[in-house]
Amino acid sequence: MSTQLVTPAAPAKPQATERPVRCAGPCTMIIFGASGDLTHRKLMPAISNLAHDQLLDPGFRVIGVSSGAMTDDAFRADMDKAIATSDETVQTDKESRAKFLQRVSYIGGDLRDGGTYAKVKEKLESMEGSNARGGGRLFYLAIPPSVYPDVVRHLAESGLAPREKDSSRRWARVIIEKPFGHDLESAHALNSLVRSAFAEKQIYRIDHYLGKETVQNLLVHRFANSIFEPIWNRDHVHHVQITAAETVGVEHRAKYYEEAGVIRDMFQNHLLQLLALTAMEPPNTFSADAVRNEKVKVIEAIRDFTPAQARSALALGQYGPGAMDGKPVPGYRQEAGVNPASRTPTFAALRLDIQNWRWQGVPFFLRSGKRMARHVTEIAVQFRRPPHTLFKLSGSEQLDPNVLAFRIQPEEGISLRFEVKAPGVDIRVTPVRMIFTYADAFGRSGEYTAYETLILDCMQGDATLFDRADSVEEAWRLVDPLVEATMDESEDFPNYAAGSWGPACADELIGRETAVWRTP
Repeated sequence: MSTQLVTPAAPAKPQATERPVRCAGPCTMIIFGASGDLTHRKLMPAISNLAHDQLLDPGFRVIGVSSGAMTDDAFRADMDKAIATSDETVQTDKESRAKFLQRVSYIGGDLRDGGTYAKVKEKLESMEGSNARGGGRLFYLAIPPSVYPDVVRHLAESGLAPREKDSSRRWARVIIEKPFGHDLESAHALNSLVRSAFAEKQIYRIDHYLGKETVQNLLVHRFANSIFEPIWNRDHVHHVQITAAETVGVEHRAKYYEEAGVIRDMFQNHLLQLLALTAMEPPNTFSADAVRNEKVKVIEAIRDFTPAQARSALALGQYGPGAMDGKPVPGYRQEAGVNPASRTPTFAALRLDIQNWRWQGVPFFLRSGKRMARHVTEIAVQFRRPPHTLFKLSGSEQLDPNVLAFRIQPEEGISLRFEVKAPGVDIRVTPVRMIFTYADAFGRSGEYTAYETLILDCMQGDATLFDRADSVEEAWRLVDPLVEATMDESEDFPNYAAGSWGPACADELIGRETAVWRTP
């Protein structure tokens, strides 16, 4: 067990009453799918927090659009409950929430019917009036992917979201949630559709992982500290592990998950985004195009998989019955809505090789699964052991390798494992960890939630943390053969118990490189 050296607490963050640094300009946010789960759990709590921290323009408004009939007051009451009960909300005062919710209104209508967009346009024009300040319209597609084509077409045809600023100097931007397609062909078709309606700079493909503080801090850690970048390469790094483990099962998403599986759900977006940020070259500037150019180069440098190579690079699993927090839980095939003979993998571990000058020969191991032992997402960079051991070790004992780990959730932070001499007359080597956490250093862990950061970025026109068309298609190009490999009928599922760290085949995969999975 390693010793922990914890960083001392730093001063708390400035209070919201101080002058905000990144206040958004005037705009109206239109949420399609306003009665859905995403709006309740993430979007409205995030917008409420931004208002609480005085980061929104005084003229900011929200229009919720969904199929159900509802009055403005009923919608506000529904959103008030969502904000009050959210674990991501810092604003808990009912009077303050009521003041914020006066900015919120609702329009009911079928998203496939052009008449709905006429009502939205009339409402917007009434709100905007003759405002000489310009501002913009932010459209959030919190809807199933099957509805994307209808909404995009109606936004363009109605004139609600013109390609460029109109005569009143208003901008229009569209946030599109994942999944962005379900394979390369569908992603290309969706890209063609949205780019026929909007300019690329108007399209914000969101991945909430990229809004987390530690993900952004990865770039600062690499490029603002001169001690790390010289060793961030094949000469010093043995391998990299990226883990996204979930303790939950399939829950209410059985229909989606049966079609998607773990590769489409987690690897094509979240894990490849984390890999790209870890492995990218330094951009010339910290700007959207410069950062995204370097990220896409990483994905392009990963070799195409033949069917045989894809199968060899994968370890697949499906959870069976087990225990979580001491309570029995069913296996995947016993979950409501799941085929009792389902072949859908709920776990995957993958080895990737980046074929470029910096990373040639360094394996990147990605894993994600449901019903795992712990809820955790982290990036761990394991360095090579010293080429020669000077110190006497007992038996087959070896020096532990240095590991730099970026914890993305649940407790955001960074740790570094290194060797020290233990107290005593003999030279005895033992590992310790230096740990930095956002909660200890800055008070409120993470400063802002991922959705707060990303929504604010979009209002300000900063696309750095959003995905681009070419990156999406490169990811699907890589993932399609892996999805095909998951259809192999030879897998003996279920092959890991709920509450464990996954199947034995995952240990065998990483063991080929004389490595073991970390237990975060």
